[in-house]
Amino acid sequence: MVKPEVPTPKFSHLSKDERFKNVYEPAEDTFLLLDSFEKDFDTLKSLEPNLCLEVGAGSGIVITFLAQLLANVTPTEKIFMATDINPIAVEATKKTSEENGVSIEVYNCDFIDSIKDNVSNKVDVLIFNPPYVVTPSEEVGSNSIEAAWAGGVDGREVIDRFLPLVPTILSDKGIFYLVVIEENIKSGQPDDITKAIPGYTASTIEKRKTGPERLRVLRYAKQ
Repeated sequence: MVKPEVPTPKFSHLSKDERFKNVYEPAEDTFLLLDSFEKDFDTLKSLEPNLCLEVGAGSGIVITFLAQLLANVTPTEKIFMATDINPIAVEATKKTSEENGVSIEVYNCDFIDSIKDNVSNKVDVLIFNPPYVVTPSEEVGSNSIEAAWAGGVDGREVIDRFLPLVPTILSDKGIFYLVVIEENIKSGQPDDITKAIPGYTASTIEKRKTGPERLRVLRYAKQ
């Protein structure tokens, strides 16, 4: 199958609704994820995913784009889900999916707290664009827009809390996409992030320097 041409999802509604000012706007890290999915299309196609989940969906652009990209990959029904700790982001993701004609199940919770039974070892494609910015620890834990960027010490506090959950979420064939910046990788330990999940290895799908940030999208899969 030829890779489908999928435009960036429409998101002008985010600037038209005052509520969505409390939602992380699509930025370079967002678009790097979209580029990564396009580059990794053959892997996604061969996986024939049934259940895809984005944790911390924010505006909903990423999971909406993935749903559009995979729409006609396999004849089997696919389920797309998203969570966010920010209730306004949940509304934004719902609106984005509606504006772009895709169906996304969206839940307001921390990580997968309210859907644990539904996703345990069932997710074929897992996505997390975490709060990775280095900040004081006291800025971590908000359920408002700050939750989208405040990563605490080394930008790793939320990432390190989530990584142990990954093997409990992924199916046997599942893969996990994670956005990081260079500051998240501990000095002198280049394998610190790529080997952070026992039994899984990570490869870099895309990377890009934007302003002071050196972004990278990693894809984890079982060894």
